Amino acid sequence: MATDGPGAADARADFRALIAQKGHAVENARLAKNRLEEAFMTGMLTRSPFLDQALRDLDVAIEQDEGQKLGGKSAEASRFILRAIDRMLDEA
Repeated sequence: MATDGPGAADARADFRALIAQKGHAVENARLAKNRLEEAFMTGMLTRSPFLDQALRDLDVAIEQDEGQKLGGKSAEASRFILRAIDRMLDEA
């Protein structure tokens, strides 16, 4: 069941703005993930099994070792996962 209210709408809008902004896909993914986690912790949005799994997948996609360059498969995977989260976000 979707969470209603201005906080939920703001959290969804913030997430969508972060994934649409110019910049590096991996860094944008980190910012968007942090915004969702904040919304879940404050009760603005409700977690679902799909969103939990997608966020775990996103963690793997954006993980990098010290000194490793951003990009490549991490950027592609993060964009794919973020689009899937975006499609399901209205149910959160």
